[in-house]
Amino acid sequence: MEIQIEKIQNMIYVVRGQRVMLDNDLAKLYGVETKVFNQSIKRNIRRFPSDFMFKLTKEEHEALRSQFVTSNEGRGGRRYQPLVFTEGGVAMLSGVLNSTRAIDVNIAIMRTFTKLRSFLAMENSVDGRVDKLEQSTHKLFKIVFERLDDIQEQVTPKLSPNRRKIGLKNI
Repeated sequence: MEIQIEKIQNMIYVVRGQRVMLDNDLAKLYGVETKVFNQSIKRNIRRFPSDFMFKLTKEEHEALRSQFVTSNEGRGGRRYQPLVFTEGGVAMLSGVLNSTRAIDVNIAIMRTFTKLRSFLAMENSVDGRVDKLEQSTHKLFKIVFERLDDIQEQVTPKLSPNRRKIGLKNI
């Protein structure tokens, strides 16, 4: 079974400053119903401390729903706020969901998180280089303008204060 990393990347959101995946997205990937998925989690709740899994607030859930613009499936929608899993929580799922598909899904998800981390590191590196370039360019332009001011002072002729002024006299 080939799981597309791009598909998984689209299922990763940032909530409370952490990259997380929703319980219903994970359930789809694992090929089980969200209810069954969450029951497995509740039976193994000690494996999921708050830095591995947490429940979204209503506001966070609404904000995410507005990002992926989907309507509720069925008539009633969800009764409870979704659970979200951090990278550590996803890694812990491999111990809870023990099937060939679960292993394949976990490997693909962990590769995706690793890929995202490397992109973030590369972006931070590029940002640092741009900042250094900006600072050195600013210094260089400052020096150029100071030199131009010096040249202008040397080239501009000094006018005598007793010179005859041109223009209209003050009335």
